[in-house]
Amino acid sequence: MEAIAPAQTALVVMHYQTDILGLFPAVAPVLLANTRELCDAARAKGVSVYFANLRFSPGYPEVNPLNRNGQGIKQLGLFIDDGIAPELGRQPDEALIIAHRASVFFGTDLQARLVAQGIDSLIMVGIASTGVVLSSVAYASDADFRLYTVKDCCYDPDQVVHDHLFSTAFDSRTTVLSLVDALLLLA
Repeated sequence: MEAIAPAQTALVVMHYQTDILGLFPAVAPVLLANTRELCDAARAKGVSVYFANLRFSPGYPEVNPLNRNGQGIKQLGLFIDDGIAPELGRQPDEALIIAHRASVFFGTDLQARLVAQGIDSLIMVGIASTGVVLSSVAYASDADFRLYTVKDCCYDPDQVVHDHLFSTAFDSRTTVLSLVDALLLLA
């Protein structure tokens, strides 16, 4: 595995927010511990950390009636006033990107921010693998970023599909890492 250039690399932590973690209480503690360790290693290495949350205004005016995923989100009644999981220790200088769709790039300024900072490599983690991770990895791959995904910091309630994505779609677009491998990359 080739070394990363910290100034050209960002860790993008997607949908690690209180409402989403509340949906998965059995796995949240392990996910939070793994991702906090990854965030701390990135910070120590000088890698920028970006957080991306799914967020809507009261009444969900950002949700189009034609968007099936958005309609499901609206029915949950969540993602209006939740925040980044405090366990991750977000620093004041770490960006928060607000997205209204599964991809953290769609309708946001994330790509412009990354490019403006000279970032060409992304370490991506998130909840859920079939949603934000899949959508965002596909976009970032098409946008020519060098990509890494950390399987131990991603989650999907469908374990079979989660594993399949990491062995197919993610493996063909990213370097798939375990948490141990990611920490070695950031050592």
